[in-house]
Amino acid sequence: MITASDDDIAARHWTGGPLDCAHCPYTALRTLPGAEGCEPGHACMQDAYALRINRFFRWHPTLADEQLHHPYFEVRAIAARYGSVFRLGALLSDPDETVRLQLALRLPLTQLHQLAHDPHREVRIRVAQRLPAAELAALRYDSDYGVRELVARRIVPALLPSLRDDPDRVVRMRVAERLDMPALLAMASDKEPEVRRIVAQRLPVALLSRLLTDADWRVRWEVVQRADLALLHGLVNDPDPEVRRAVQERQTAPDSPPGAAHG
Repeated sequence: MITASDDDIAARHWTGGPLDCAHCPYTALRTLPGAEGCEPGHACMQDAYALRINRFFRWHPTLADEQLHHPYFEVRAIAARYGSVFRLGALLSDPDETVRLQLALRLPLTQLHQLAHDPHREVRIRVAQRLPAAELAALRYDSDYGVRELVARRIVPALLPSLRDDPDRVVRMRVAERLDMPALLAMASDKEPEVRRIVAQRLPVALLSRLLTDADWRVRWEVVQRADLALLHGLVNDPDPEVRRAVQERQTAPDSPPGAAHG
């Protein structure tokens, strides 16, 4: 009798019926011991449970190429994890994103571009993680902000200004963290205070006056941390108590150099 041995999940065929070792192409493995063979309910390619399929191919990675076109998507996806990279190109048009996710993790970089416009965001995210920084230009305008955020983190600095006006706040924050002058200065007028706060942390000290009267107290607080002491007189009577307290702390510690790092 076939019983389960993983998390009390009953062993069953991927089609929904009971397992039938007699009709498995690898039935001969049942006679071999341990990891040399297979074990229904523990290591089985025909099982619906991905953990058991994975264990089967971990024991027998050389069989993975034979199952890259198996009708069950979990088998194809796990076979793609163990199969030869030279055979994976045949799965680029696989209908299931789980399979294509494995391709995005393993395909040679020369083929990875073919998944850059995959309909599934997780596939494109993995492409953005793997492509060389100099080859990310095509993903700058991806429809998903998560893809664009990765691009903003990794793209070559020369292309960062093209993401400066991205519609998503988080993407612009990543841009502000990396952008050099003079392009950084243009972000001092960004509509989101989280972006302007990063700009205040990175602008040359001589240009911090641009943010001295920012509408958000957090931005003004960042200005106080780095600005020349002479500039702080304009914030002594700031409407926010945290900003006033920061001004007082800077004024009572005049030996703190302008632009010093802070936590």
